[in-house]
Amino acid sequence: MNTETYLAYDYPLLSMFWTLLWFFLWIMWFVLLFRVIADIFRDDTLSGWGKTGWLIFVIVLPFLGVFVYLIARGKDMGHREIAHARAQQAELDAYIKRTAEGGSRPTSADELAKLSGMRARGDITEEEFRRAKELVLSGEGPAAGGASSASSST
Repeated sequence: MNTETYLAYDYPLLSMFWTLLWFFLWIMWFVLLFRVIADIFRDDTLSGWGKTGWLIFVIVLPFLGVFVYLIARGKDMGHREIAHARAQQAELDAYIKRTAEGGSRPTSADELAKLSGMRARGDITEEEFRRAKELVLSGEGPAAGGASSASSST
C-alpha cells in the first residue's frame, strides 16, 4: 500500500487561508503590542510609577493589558505620535538649515565689513580698500561666486 501524502490534497485551500489569516493576525498583535509599549515610554505626562505599572500590566497580561490601555489612553496615542513626528521633522529642518547656512558664501555686505575692518586695522591702504570695494559692488569680487571670479582670472 502506497502511503504517500500530498500536501495539496491533505491541506485544502480554506485551511491555508485560515492559517495565513491567523499568522497575519499574530503579526498585527505583536505590532500593536510594541506600539503600546513604545507609547508608554514616549508619554511625558506619565510618571515613572505610572509607566512601570502600565508596562507590568501589558507584559504580565498582554491581551487584557493592551486592550485596557487602548480603551483608557488610546485616544491620545495618535496625538503623541503626531507630536513626535513633528518634533523629528523640526529637528531635521533645523539640521538642514544649519548645514546649508554653514556652507553659504559671504554676502557683499559681509565682504565690505571685512574690508572696512582690514582698513581700520591698517592691513590695507585706502586705495586697496577702494579697489576691493569696487570689485565687490560690481559683482566680480569673492562674494559674487566662483564662476565670475574664475572667468575673470583666466
